[in-house]
Formats: sequence, C-alpha cells, structure tokens
Amino acid sequence: MSNSPEAPGSFLRYVPPMGIYQTLYAFLESFGVYMGEAGTHPWSQGFPRTDRLPGGPAMPTQVQVEGADLMYPKAYGLPALRAAIADYYCRYYGASVAPENIMVFAGGRPALVATLLFLQSDIEVRIAETEYTPYYDMLNLLQRNYSLVPSHVENGFCATLADYLGQQTRRQLLMLSNPCNPTGITRGGSSLQAFVKAATGNTGLLIDEAYEMFHQPPVSALQYVDDIDQSQVFVVGAATKGLQAPGIRVGWVVAARHHIEVLSNFSSFAMGGVSQLSQRYALALLQPERVEAARRAVPGYYGMQRQRYGEAFLQLGLELYSGEGGFYHWCRLPEGLTAEALNQKLFSAGAAILKGSDCDMARRGKESPLASFMRFSFGPLPEESFAADVKILAQALSS
Repeated sequence: MSNSPEAPGSFLRYVPPMGIYQTLYAFLESFGVYMGEAGTHPWSQGFPRTDRLPGGPAMPTQVQVEGADLMYPKAYGLPALRAAIADYYCRYYGASVAPENIMVFAGGRPALVATLLFLQSDIEVRIAETEYTPYYDMLNLLQRNYSLVPSHVENGFCATLADYLGQQTRRQLLMLSNPCNPTGITRGGSSLQAFVKAATGNTGLLIDEAYEMFHQPPVSALQYVDDIDQSQVFVVGAATKGLQAPGIRVGWVVAARHHIEVLSNFSSFAMGGVSQLSQRYALALLQPERVEAARRAVPGYYGMQRQRYGEAFLQLGLELYSGEGGFYHWCRLPEGLTAEALNQKLFSAGAAILKGSDCDMARRGKESPLASFMRFSFGPLPEESFAADVKILAQALSS
C-alpha cells in the first residue's frame, strides 16, 4: 500500500485506512503473507470463528435461490429478512418492533455511516474517547460535530450516562458500542435502560450491538424501548459476529419508521439495496431453532476463551481492563513497552495485536495514554491454539 498522502493532481482526496488495516499492511510487509493465512496468529482481527462451535448450530452450506433473487433487491431489504429480524428482537427482548422498523445494509459499518450521514447539522455526537477505531474516520470524513466523553483507566473505561449527557446545551446523539469494542465493557440492566430512557426529545442514542451475543446473557437496548416510533434510538446489528458470517456483509438498523424511510430513500439512489443472495443466507442463519442454539453456544464458547486467556495474561504480567462481553482482552502492557514496539516483536512470529492508540478517538499517536494498551482478539482462535498463543506472547514480552 502506498504511504503517499496524495498523488499530485489526484481527483480524489486521500484517506488513510483505519488503524487495524495499517497494522495488517505493516504485517504483510514484514512477514510476507497476509494475516489469517496458515502459520499466522490473527490476534489483531475482529472476526469470529466461522465454523461450528461446540454445542452450536451447523453453518448453512446452501440456500435456495430463485429467479426473483437475481433481480434488483428492494431498497430497504428482503421482506422475509426484515420480518425475521423483527421477530428475533420481539422473541428474545420483548421488543415492539415491526419489519417497517428494519433497514438492511451491507454490514454494520455502512449502517452506521448512513445514519451519521443524515444526522441533522445542529446535533453533536457524544462519544467515548476509547472506542471502535473506525468511528473516528466516520465522524471526521462526514464532518460531524462531536465531542469526547472521558474513558480511561481512572473510570474503568466505563463512562456514566451523566458523562455522556454533559451540559446538554444542544441536541446530541450518544454513540457507543455495546459490548464495547475494544474493551468488552458491557452495559445491561438498569444502566442500559437509563441510556435508552434518555433517548427522547433533544437526546438520541446510536448503539452498535455487533457483539450482542458475546455476553452471558446476550444484551440489547431494544429490551428497554417502549415505543420505537416515538424514540430517538438507533440500534445497529449484523450477521457478522454472533451469527458467524462476516463474509456475507449483512447488517441492519432498527429505528423509528420515519428514520427508516430516510435510510431507505438513501438506498434507492446510493446503494441500490443489498445482495439478495447474501440476504437469503442471513435468513437461513436466523431460523428460530438455529438462533436458539447459537445464543447458547456463542456466549458459552467465548466466555470460556475469555476466562482462560485472561488468567494466562495476568500470569504474564499484563493488567486487564476487559469487560465481560465481546471477544477481546483490553490490556495494559508492562511499563516501558508500547503496543507498537510489541508488534515489531510479534511480526517475526507471525502474530500481531491491535494498538491501543488506534482506539483513541483523540488520535494522539505516540503521545496517547493508550499507547501502552493492546487489544487482543480471541475471536477467530480455536481452542487448540491457546498454548502456542500464550507462548508466543510470553516470548515477545520477555525479549
């Protein structure tokens, strides 16, 4: 990949890749193969296992495709898929949502971008200073007004609702991932309910629930929404994590019908809808008996992985600030070691982690208080890789 900020005379404004891709490109240049290939250790990667988990449902190997599926898709999504998504939230969270409250996108990130794109210009986004790395790129490239909420060691990387609301001098949108990427901190119960109840009038809530199933039990803000059509709540979900199918690129927004209409109108001229073949596969993933098994297997398997990697990391002298959700460990490295320096050691062993500074919404680089933090992903890791993973990391830390 070119490091040039912009080619002379370019018609396109240069944009850098998000943080994780910068690590991946650096790894490729150093190790000579792509991260994820045989012989590599994808600890920097934010994807789940895509095979059958212990006690989990089998992944569909085929779906029925009809002639109509080769036609242009509907701008808002396959009606059967919208109905299945709505039914899922109603069944498991007691939500009162209908298919008309669902808009299907080609993944969760396009759903977030589209929602932010049409945000009214007077609204300020309130976002934690430690958050999912592409949020920074989305907010800046879309030129959204935003301010940062303290999220650091001192408050356990868990800002309060009062922190998010701040002075409330203008209309605002609270934006967060839950469970949080990178920390795994998960809001549930009365804490999550309070965020939802605040999302009326001049306050909105955009909550990214990509890791919904990676908590025991799974959590969703929709459990606390009384009337979605009278709220300023936007819930983003996807088939990429809990349903174990990141490659089909299917995500969705759940929101008030008038908000869904805006997003559907956008799709009519800018997206043209989402691949109907991918939507058919997502529909197969959402079959009730399959979802029931997945909601048991996913939290169980990843809870086990979270616990044993956490115990091993403590023995290696790492400080853990991880929550109980997602499939990451959020760790502070031993004093004097930065995540960038650690990666230079790991590359030669075919491994890499995500630098904490890439999750700094203030983008303070080497001066970031997160420079000594790393996000370790156990998302794609099979049980049998554990011993080798710990050994590689131990050698890098001690060298």
